Amino acid sequence: MRKSVLLCALLATSAVLSAMGAPEAKVASAEFTSTPSPQTIADMIRTYSASQVKLTMADGTTRTVALEYKSLYTTDQSFALKDSQGQLVSAGSPLNAKGEVIADVSVSPSVSYISDAPDANSFVQVDGKLYLFSHFEYDTLDASGKSAYGKVSASIAVTELTQGADGTLKVKGLRKVDFAGVHGLWIPCNGSLSPWNTHLASEEYEPDARWFESETGDPTKDSTNVRAFVKLFSGDPSGANPYDYGWTPEVSLKGDVLKAVKHYSMGRFSKELALVAGDSRTVYFGDDGVNAMLFMYVADKAADLSAGSLYAASVEQGKVADYPSGSLTWIKLGHSTDAEIRTFLEQGLKFSDLFETSATPAEGFTAIKQYSFAARDKLGVEYLKVKAGMETAAAFLESRRYGALLGACSEWNKMEGLAINNLDKRLYVAISDQSKGMESSKTDPANQLSFTKVSSGAVYEFVLSEGELSPYQAIGFRTLLQGQDLAVGDAFGNRANVDRIANPDNLAYSPALRTLFIGEDSGMHTNNFVWAYSLESEKLVRILSVPAGAEATGLSVVEKAGKFAYLTSNYQHPGDEITDNVRFPITAVSKDELLAALSAGPSINVKGGVGYLAGLPALK
Repeated sequence: MRKSVLLCALLATSAVLSAMGAPEAKVASAEFTSTPSPQTIADMIRTYSASQVKLTMADGTTRTVALEYKSLYTTDQSFALKDSQGQLVSAGSPLNAKGEVIADVSVSPSVSYISDAPDANSFVQVDGKLYLFSHFEYDTLDASGKSAYGKVSASIAVTELTQGADGTLKVKGLRKVDFAGVHGLWIPCNGSLSPWNTHLASEEYEPDARWFESETGDPTKDSTNVRAFVKLFSGDPSGANPYDYGWTPEVSLKGDVLKAVKHYSMGRFSKELALVAGDSRTVYFGDDGVNAMLFMYVADKAADLSAGSLYAASVEQGKVADYPSGSLTWIKLGHSTDAEIRTFLEQGLKFSDLFETSATPAEGFTAIKQYSFAARDKLGVEYLKVKAGMETAAAFLESRRYGALLGACSEWNKMEGLAINNLDKRLYVAISDQSKGMESSKTDPANQLSFTKVSSGAVYEFVLSEGELSPYQAIGFRTLLQGQDLAVGDAFGNRANVDRIANPDNLAYSPALRTLFIGEDSGMHTNNFVWAYSLESEKLVRILSVPAGAEATGLSVVEKAGKFAYLTSNYQHPGDEITDNVRFPITAVSKDELLAALSAGPSINVKGGVGYLAGLPALK
């Protein structure tokens, strides 16, 4: 995901519908009406929906409800939470290893960091209580206006919610998850709710251990931000280790006890999110970045992610490049346990302990290109050889590098959100930007993908089948939806068709509605949208618009919480990049007035929002 955050949009129930109570008949189909794209400054700076949903029940009756946006909170608000020193904590403020608010000393007197980037949401129901687990992915800027991205330990807030008779949700209290035992939380992007009711988080854009090691001993260099991150979190950067980050954290809530662990047996790469299939063993991941890879993990036991096998996919492309398709072959990288991989971290293994390198093609070395190195190197090609006896360490500490050495495809670009349709055995994958490694390129050593460039991205549908590795084994894919780039931008600064998706990121699927929801992380739409795509009618409808420059994040479906259903969708980093007249040459409204309204309203890169739409009854 892009460096920024959105307000949460939840689907509750309208007053008229709540008076009726939840429907007893099963939903047979759902039809959404479209929310127009914003045409005025007033609409460009707010989060809103003007959509209605017509529900046709199995008994033939119909009900129509309107969606209405409401706010839960913004990240600068506090809810009586205090740190270990008694200081009041804002919802978006991170804590250090001692449980203290992390101070932003870029100004004097210092202030607390406050994230403007709320991201993933999991709606967790425990013992009759409702909780929302929300990521605060990063801080875009410090108080002096300089970039703080990746330098500050992130956080996860757990808010307890109350539910009114009409479905209205309010915050009762807020807590922070303690990550002191796992060296802090690194850029948590998207996430998911596991089938066993735990929250699966993520650590995106894993720091490159090769670059980190090359800069060791030079205090002026910290391009990976690992030392800055550790200094703010623990106070002592001398023990900074890039291999502490890039994992899948799991957070459980039992009674009143929150517990966080990192699953090392699931491999290390740029985790957009981890999504568990219907067998509670098979897991797919988004791997965000250039030259990324498609991974599958199969746990040894259901509902236990502490041990399993990790696989990476090679791709045989279909014939039609304009609307890509292809088949998959899975390559086993290895089997391990959290405990085994943790010992490698405790031993302090470095990149040079795992690989031999060559600056040029050489016998015994394999040429690869993968995200963590390619993001910093002009050509991005490495010549590597795994050192004897280090295969398991390489497979799990450097999963993408090791997978590429074995022939897996490392040419995916911006592989973001996932959603799963367990009944039809379909996996939906958002490719935010179909370009770069996905195009035919002489600089890609393997060149498995040769797709037509579509900067506004696509959503792919993967077919899952009973296979040797898993009953939910992906065997191939096709293009489901695709954006449309504009040769010339419109008067509102849009460089992609506003009536089609642009740079899809978050995905969520509702089995009851047979609807795929899509949230955008787009610099090609001035205002990002959330869409509803019906699998039955194949109709795409815009249902939510967020402030200009903001990203729509935290998308998830809650089909039943009491008498109501909810759709969560945050917004982050409002106003981000809107000042850029090259990227956003807005002439339809006054650019100066728009920026002033953004500053006075949702802010520009200062805070993000969490909220909800009133609308749907319980769906099951």
